[in-house]
Formats: sequence, C-alpha cells, structure tokens
Amino acid sequence: MSLTLEDFDYSLPEALIAQEPLPDRADSRLLIVDGDRFSDRNFRDLPQFLTPGDLLVFNDTRVIHARLHGFKNTGGQVEVLVERPIGPHEALAQIRASKSPPTGCVLRLADAFDVTVLGRVGEFYHLRFPAGHNLLDLLEQYGKLPLPPYIQRAAGEADESRYQTVYAREPGSVAAPTAGLHFDRALLDQLERQGMRSAWLTLHVGAGTFQPVRVSDLGAHRMHRERYVLPEETVTAIAATRRAGGRVIAVGTTSLRALEGAAQDGPLEAGAGETELFILPGFRFQVADALITNFHLPKSTLLMLVSAFAGMQRIRDAYAHAIAHRYRFFSYGDAMLLGRHNDEI
Repeated sequence: MSLTLEDFDYSLPEALIAQEPLPDRADSRLLIVDGDRFSDRNFRDLPQFLTPGDLLVFNDTRVIHARLHGFKNTGGQVEVLVERPIGPHEALAQIRASKSPPTGCVLRLADAFDVTVLGRVGEFYHLRFPAGHNLLDLLEQYGKLPLPPYIQRAAGEADESRYQTVYAREPGSVAAPTAGLHFDRALLDQLERQGMRSAWLTLHVGAGTFQPVRVSDLGAHRMHRERYVLPEETVTAIAATRRAGGRVIAVGTTSLRALEGAAQDGPLEAGAGETELFILPGFRFQVADALITNFHLPKSTLLMLVSAFAGMQRIRDAYAHAIAHRYRFFSYGDAMLLGRHNDEI
C-alpha cells in the first residue's frame, strides 16, 4: 500500500484545540474505540474496560524548562529550545532568530550565562553551556516550561504541575507524554486495588515530535531520534503478563514507541538506547495489545502511528466521531482507548 501525507489529513475546528487543562485530570473524556463501535465515557471509567492482570506501561519522563530567551553577541534576539542534553555541559537545540547564528557565536541567555554555538547537527544547533554548572540545573533555574506551539499562550504557574504527569521523575523531555496527564493518584490507586498492574519506562520526548512531515512520499521522511530506558523489571512484568493471559496496555504513543523500538531486533530486552522508529500502517506490533492516547495533529507521525495500531479507517471514523461530539484535542485534550487492529477492547 502506497501512502502519502494526504492520507492522514483531517479538518479540525480551532475551537476544539484545548488551550487549558481541566480543573481535575481525570475529568477528561475517554472515547472507547471497540471494533466499529464508539462509547463516550469519562476517563475515570477506564478501570471498567480493563481486566485484573492487565499491565499498564507508563512513561515516567519529566518535562524540563527547555525554553530560554536571550541575545546574540551581535545584539539580535534569540529563542532557544533545548532538544536534548548530550552531556553535562552540551545540548542540541532549536534556535529562532532573525538570522541563523554561525559557529562560534556566543548567546547570552536569560541575562545570566553564555552559551557557544559549536555547529549544526542536522536541523539542530550544537551548544556548549558553561562549565562548572550542571545543564539541567541551569535550565530549571533560568528556563521556561515549553508548552506546545498550538497552545497560544505562555506557560503559567498551573502548567508547572499540570504539564507533568503525577508520576514524572526522570528529567529530560521537552514535551509531556500527554496520555499520562489524565491519571491522578486516586485513579492509579483504584487500578491497583482492582488488580491492574503498572510498569515503567523512560522515553525523553524531543521537540521533533512537533515537527511537520515535509514530504508527500512518506518513505522519504526521516524520523527524529528519542532516547529511552527500558528497565529489566518492566520486561519481566511484560513476560509475566503474557504468560498469565493479560494484556499489555501502552499509556501513550511514547511508551508504545519505546516498547516496539526495543523489540525490533529480536526478543524484548531491557536496556537503554535511541529509537527513530517510524510506524506506518502495515507495521507489525509485537508488544502492546492496547493503547491509551490523546488525539493527534493532522498529517503528524503520531496520527500515522495510531492509524497503524488501530487501523486507518477505524481512526478516521473515531476522529470524525470525536469532532462531531466536541472532544477536546491535543496535549490538554481528551483521550481514546484503542485495541490493536482487528481486535476489540
């Protein structure tokens, strides 16, 4: 099947793009996609669609204060968005400026410290931060939380907690694993009481997740790389779930990418690595049986991923249903529960 970018387009009313989180995390809506049937529920109803012995796999990454403002040594304004640290004093970053800063250019950021442009790595700038200061500490002290580009406001005090999952613990992402934003402590406790199990991995989401696909021929698209850590405890829990006949449920596309990326070269094994896995319809999923996910942008690689997981027509119909029923879209929006293609919930 030859797929093009236009196969993953849809029209979304701007009013459905959520600009603020709901007062309570688990008050979001949950669209149950069960075969060709749709059920409009509340996210707190999730346990009704799970079975004791099911395993939910969460991404415990934490969003860092990756956005910095400052000036070039020539005086021009710059905005720096750290894509990912690559050491204690170096990082890859996106830079917005009237003119691209050349190699050797010094940037004064937050009126507090200088960084040097060491060159380019693909679409990113390679930056050196001051020695003697931990990079993540500098970002936490002087940076700002990087809300997605479709949220048309600056990050506020409430976002400091609401654009993090309640279980976030490993700093390194520049975007939240948004499917996890719906879980509060009460819901996590309820799932545990009812016999559902939890496991953890870390995938640090890069700014590349918001980059548009620029080619119509999807075979020519190159996926951005993201770092992950898959603990031995999680691999063991997945194997035990399989033996007991339970389901592995990925909480978010980031968890799904890490799990399937780690299984590409053979049996699922614990360890750290990077994935640039580009998942399109026709992909053979090996680990996840079900997926909890938010709604994704038109023509995005994440929309392609969920279409591969649940089926293209099923996703088209689900998105049409969500739009008609005024679901809230994207990072602060509502969620879906999807079974694997041809499977029911």
